[in-house]
Amino acid sequence: MSAGPELVYAVPRDVLMGGSTWRGVRTANTSEIVARFDRGAFYERPAAEADTSIKQIIPYLVLRDADRIFLMKRTRAGGDARLHDHFSIGVGGHMNPGDGSVLQCLHREWREELAADFVPGFDFLGLLNDDEVEVGRHHLGVVYLADAAGRQVSVRETHKLAGAFEPLASLLAVYDRMETWSQLVFDALNDRTNASPSESPA
Repeated sequence: MSAGPELVYAVPRDVLMGGSTWRGVRTANTSEIVARFDRGAFYERPAAEADTSIKQIIPYLVLRDADRIFLMKRTRAGGDARLHDHFSIGVGGHMNPGDGSVLQCLHREWREELAADFVPGFDFLGLLNDDEVEVGRHHLGVVYLADAAGRQVSVRETHKLAGAFEPLASLLAVYDRMETWSQLVFDALNDRTNASPSESPA
């Protein structure tokens, strides 16, 4: 007996966004939106990916090592054809049944997506939204930062991803081939010199 479709957590768009919208990473006044996370439900993923009346909640981790950022390239073996051959600086995925919170989901994704003998601290940066592209219309990102601090990290699913820490120049060289979310987070990180701490939605 085969398992049914993956169940993913989503919140009705009008409830979650409260009629507002923005594009990019929102680092201020996020607590009101975060407080609405618990007003959602689980949906079968194929239906959720076609329904713009809901937004799926996606933890999205940017992993750094000093001045380098972990950069990944998605291969054509990945499940979402919209993302094939794109570069990403975000590790994360959908919330599934059993994930008690966004942060717990991120811990699971860390274990599933990356090979590392440590778990870093996850620092909340902000909320990520982009309704101008197809993938973005269906998702809201919850962006975290972490520091590898010189420790080794690699991707687990090497048939789907390639990944390594890269300097700024390397990221700039592939900026035009990054997923839109990664471009927006990259821009936000470069503008973040005086950002104040944000409240974590954990």
